[in-house]
Amino acid sequence: MRVVIDTNIWISALLRSGNAAREIIRLSLTRRIQPIMGAALYAEYEAVMSRAHLFKDSPLSAHDREAILDAFMRVCQWVKVHYLWRPNLKDEADNHLIELALAGNAETIITHNQKDFAQGELLFPSLRIQTAATFLNERKQAHGNAHH
Repeated sequence: MRVVIDTNIWISALLRSGNAAREIIRLSLTRRIQPIMGAALYAEYEAVMSRAHLFKDSPLSAHDREAILDAFMRVCQWVKVHYLWRPNLKDEADNHLIELALAGNAETIITHNQKDFAQGELLFPSLRIQTAATFLNERKQAHGNAHH
């Protein structure tokens, strides 16, 4: 399954163990889901990684966080966005996530900000916007308790 993982999921995974966001990253690193990455999203990841104050309570050192990002980037499929859909979301900065998902044929955008995506002028019914917990619950129901 091809997914776009919003930076808010990434930050949450780095800040706390045992949460749904961390499980999303684990599924990515073990290649059970296929994260896709593009230039705009990568720039966002890099920007948040440079904000030391975000990670003051993280159990992971800066070196550990960089190593995890490197491993994550190795499993991401890089996608070039050639067409800008401009769904005109409330938060302009989120438009690129939809454009990346469409360019990379992703089924789902995993984010903590579901409501921001529901108010766009262009709607894409085949693209799901889910929280990490919802994504994991649906995956578990679809696959039973086995990990695929």
